[in-house]
Amino acid sequence: MDDDRPSGPLRRGWTTGACAAAAAKAAYAALRTGAFPDPVEIPLPGGTRPAFALAVSERLPEGARAGVIKDAGDDPDVTHGVLVQASVRPGLPGSGVSFRAGPGVGTVTRPGLPLPVGEPAINPMPRRMIAAALAEVEDRLPDLVVEIAIPGGEALAQRTLNPRLGILGGLSVLGTTGVVVPYSCAAWIDTIHRGIDVARASGLTHVAGATGSTSEEAVQRLHGLPPEGLIDMGDFAGGMLKYLRRHPVARVTVAGGIAKMTKLGHGLLDLHSRAGPVDLAWLAERVAEIGGGADLVAQARGANTALEVLRIAQASDLPLGDLVARHAWTTAASSLAGSGIALEVVVFDRDGIVVGHAPFRTAG
Repeated sequence: MDDDRPSGPLRRGWTTGACAAAAAKAAYAALRTGAFPDPVEIPLPGGTRPAFALAVSERLPEGARAGVIKDAGDDPDVTHGVLVQASVRPGLPGSGVSFRAGPGVGTVTRPGLPLPVGEPAINPMPRRMIAAALAEVEDRLPDLVVEIAIPGGEALAQRTLNPRLGILGGLSVLGTTGVVVPYSCAAWIDTIHRGIDVARASGLTHVAGATGSTSEEAVQRLHGLPPEGLIDMGDFAGGMLKYLRRHPVARVTVAGGIAKMTKLGHGLLDLHSRAGPVDLAWLAERVAEIGGGADLVAQARGANTALEVLRIAQASDLPLGDLVARHAWTTAASSLAGSGIALEVVVFDRDGIVVGHAPFRTAG
């Protein structure tokens, strides 16, 4: 996770769920009254009432359509600037408010997510937000079909984890508060949790969390794991491991490069640079722990990167990677205490070659 955030106070934005609720309210108001409210104000779960300008307002033969442009604030959100549209039309008698996936919104195809297989990927909280916005137009809602569309969403979804989670055909409509907090970790950690849920619901007994694409590809080759067994852990080792303790599988592999695994070995569960740099002095002490002499330890202390320390140790046939993996195993196992999960740690170099390994053992 590179942190390229702008300087100064960061501007918050709105989730796709909030945008969908605003568009749906405007479309339903037009269906009932013939006029599109612009801007359209909606209630959010926290009690605020933002207003959204309409980018689309269109009467349809059987209903109405409205759309708003998503503003994610200063967050580097893949959906910033997309058009979120809602079409509202009468539904079948007794159907209540039902939801449809329009172009660019995905459909759930695997169990383990908060929605049943076959449902449009409009999450439960956005559905409640949409219903609350509609109820401001008319207290006693009739039977309605609400279709959410995000033009271009199918292509954008390839830049998300939706395909791996089994959400096909487009993006998800997300957001529990309606507000995007710039550079929040919450969305990534939630995706980690959903990945674990999907793996468990698919009957997998082994998952692997990797810090990046190189280690993910390497660990997949190592164990022959299917895509749904790969968890995009990134820097959030703690977020993954603590969720696994509550929702266990039989075996877990933690995989990463020497720098990230050094941080884990040193006791950090947040592996991002904001939590601190790689402690090269600690790594030099590990060189001494595996029998490196004073000259070698001094070289390690003077190194610029963890990879350089690894190369120094390898040149003297010292298994530094294995020792780092064992220390990382100890840190990771502490987060899995009592789960009965068999844990493995694998350290890869930049070419995806194993340079350190702590084999499977039960974590507490």
